[in-house]
Amino acid sequence: MASLRQRAKRIVVYGGVAFFCFFSASPFLWMLITMFKQDRDLYRAQNNPFLFNDPPTLDHLRLLFLETNYTAFLRNSVLIGVLVVIITLIIAIPAGYSLARLTGRWGERVGIGIFLVYLVPPTLLFIPLFRVVVALGLNNSVWSLVLVYPTISIPFSTWLLMGFFKAIPMDLEEAAMVDGYSRLMAFLKVVMPLSLSGVIAVVVFTFTLTLHEFIYALTFISSSAQRTISVGVPTELIRGDVFYWQSLMAGAAIVAIPIGIVYTFFLDRLVAGFTMGAVKG
Repeated sequence: MASLRQRAKRIVVYGGVAFFCFFSASPFLWMLITMFKQDRDLYRAQNNPFLFNDPPTLDHLRLLFLETNYTAFLRNSVLIGVLVVIITLIIAIPAGYSLARLTGRWGERVGIGIFLVYLVPPTLLFIPLFRVVVALGLNNSVWSLVLVYPTISIPFSTWLLMGFFKAIPMDLEEAAMVDGYSRLMAFLKVVMPLSLSGVIAVVVFTFTLTLHEFIYALTFISSSAQRTISVGVPTELIRGDVFYWQSLMAGAAIVAIPIGIVYTFFLDRLVAGFTMGAVKG
């Protein structure tokens, strides 16, 4: 009787997990199938959207890669993402560490103030930031986004890392300095390895932020060759009232699936990074 109950529980648990996995993966599966569907297969209401009712085609991928600047969108997005991640880490890591070691009310107040900057909506900032970008001569260039995106990523990343650094006892650094390390070397050899989950969370958050941000990318860049994926794909594949759905899904899937794989491999570290930063900060 007990074995039957255990089997029933396993069936319920694994059945629920299988349903959740299918439910979570179904958008990616639908995108993969849709990108190869013919128009008459996609727009026929009685057809099953998860099956090829007509032979698949590569015409929509040809449209995406040969008749749009999709490769330029990918190149620009990766370049901006990598540079913004580097800038964010260079500033947020020492800032978060400094605030974590700044004891008393001032440390908490400054940390809360930095996080509040992240909550300011971009719709209130893109006009003054556009004036700054124009004054610097960076309008219609990817460098305008490299300049602006850190204003979004650095406050949140600093707050997140501050919580991680607070969770690391100062005794570890003091013991390292007693053994002959300088404060910088103690930070690099002791603190940073223990904060790796937080750093990975910052990297993933910052890079995905640069991929899906829309308002600044639309405002600061007008040239097709300089656009990012978030603006370039809908701009060139939505022409009036005509939506090139298959090419749109292909453009989204090519970016979303690698990011989903990265999230899967680093899920534990991401959860640890966000939860520990939130609790301790």
